[in-house]
Amino acid sequence: MTLVWVQTKVLVMTELAIEARGLVKRYGEVTAINGIDLSVPVGMIFALLGPNGAGKTTTISILTTLIQPTAGAARVAGHDVVRAADEVRRAIGVTFQDIAVDQDLSGREVLNIHGQLYRQSSSERRRRIGELVDLVQLNDAIDRRVRTYSGGMKRRLELARGLMTEPAILFLDEPTQGLDPQNRVGIWGYIRDLNRTRGLSLLLTTHYMDEAEALAGRVGIVDQGRVVADGQPEALVAALGADVIRVRGQGADFASVADFASVVAKLPFVERATTDAEGGVVMIYVDSGSRRLAEVLSVASGKSFQVDDVTVARPSLGDVFLHHTGHALRDA
Repeated sequence: MTLVWVQTKVLVMTELAIEARGLVKRYGEVTAINGIDLSVPVGMIFALLGPNGAGKTTTISILTTLIQPTAGAARVAGHDVVRAADEVRRAIGVTFQDIAVDQDLSGREVLNIHGQLYRQSSSERRRRIGELVDLVQLNDAIDRRVRTYSGGMKRRLELARGLMTEPAILFLDEPTQGLDPQNRVGIWGYIRDLNRTRGLSLLLTTHYMDEAEALAGRVGIVDQGRVVADGQPEALVAALGADVIRVRGQGADFASVADFASVVAKLPFVERATTDAEGGVVMIYVDSGSRRLAEVLSVASGKSFQVDDVTVARPSLGDVFLHHTGHALRDA
């Protein structure tokens, strides 16, 4: 079910909060996204996970009506993002990757001006500012100039501004980029609270693996302008198998990594083996890592694959990313 914002401010139920089919965006000869498909149910936190340049911000810019797609179609809160852009804007809140608040204004002035732009009455603005200042814990700083805020405080102010119009759907573009661990965890708490207590639908973009795992009910892995995997994080991880043995070769080149992976993949207990050639790593998915480790290392020795490091672990979302894209997120 999806929440649709109508002129009477009554929320009507439809099928999806966000739906996109075949979204393409080209800038001359450069293709920023190349066939993005998305389906986000109402009340869900959905994360688009991928490296910088994968197409996440372009996708969110189309969904929030900032740019138009070259091809494909999308609906947000039941409204077409091109033909009914005004209706989409009434239903959403947005925080952007780059902090964009006037440093010479106070936090209260930032929120008040945003409410005025949406034609909120003065009493409504006062009510919303009071609620949001409590939510993001800016009570002691709300009347100070924004230039005196820390990075975490500015992010919290941006979050409050995105919520000023009581949106049905909130878009967050890299909401914790550049924050220290304590502030990141704080923002995560606000996001979870909004989703749990207010039923808010959220789409966030991130290149932090732990952020996607901590927040999202579903994850879309984006690589080179396409969604290459989509599902619940635990289901995506479970699909990889029981254990993963990571073998890093010392000074390994592409040929030796590929050769070792090809041979080890033929062992009867190996479900599959994938490579991260740039890092000289072979990922081997097996039924029991501790039981099969000796046999794997024996194959490495037989192929003169000089092992630098070995780990055995349950698969993670990072392994899912590597499996579907062929490279680690950190190296993308």
